[in-house]
Amino acid sequence: MKHIFLSLIVTAAIATIAAGALSDDGWICLFDGKTLNGWKSNEETPGCFTVENGTLKISGGRAHIFYVGSDGKAKFKNFEFKAKVMTTPGANSGIYFHTEYQDKGWPAKGYECQVNTSHKDNKKTGGLYAVKDVLNNAPSKDNEWFDYYIKVEGKHILIKINGQTTAEFTEPDNWEPPKGMPGRRLSEGTFALQGHDPKSITYYKDIFVRPLP
Repeated sequence: MKHIFLSLIVTAAIATIAAGALSDDGWICLFDGKTLNGWKSNEETPGCFTVENGTLKISGGRAHIFYVGSDGKAKFKNFEFKAKVMTTPGANSGIYFHTEYQDKGWPAKGYECQVNTSHKDNKKTGGLYAVKDVLNNAPSKDNEWFDYYIKVEGKHILIKINGQTTAEFTEPDNWEPPKGMPGRRLSEGTFALQGHDPKSITYYKDIFVRPLP
């Protein structure tokens, strides 16, 4: 816990960028480190998403927070996404893309990129959930920030953790999604971050997207 506290203090000391700001190299900031502007929580577990020392903290139970942008209509098709993530022991979370807002339940539309260092689920950080899983051995460590990178271009999905490829998948033309997940297919949509269960505490910061042609 001391490590977490020090990391959060350092984060708070770094200047934040306004959500929606576009950098010279095309990256758009999705989280300003001060507010949840541009995000919409389904409040399935009220208070699950808070801003703490420059980070987006997820805790308290199942819920999802969706990036909607300043106009409430954010959509992305081809893109690069990057964020810094930190799990605590036993935490489970996820990053959805090509999804859309829904008021309860696991997001039905789009793909989930797993965030899980030590939760009992054997599907670990860096996997494309239920499609290209990273099993048993996580490439991340609890209480340490790691870099999460996702690239979607055409039918191809690439996931990297700390610069190392952990999952690649090309969706075939005759793609049949996993059983019970008919919406798990490429289209377009937004991003969502997952609150998984009451014991899971996860932190996100430096969340950016760069649209691709």
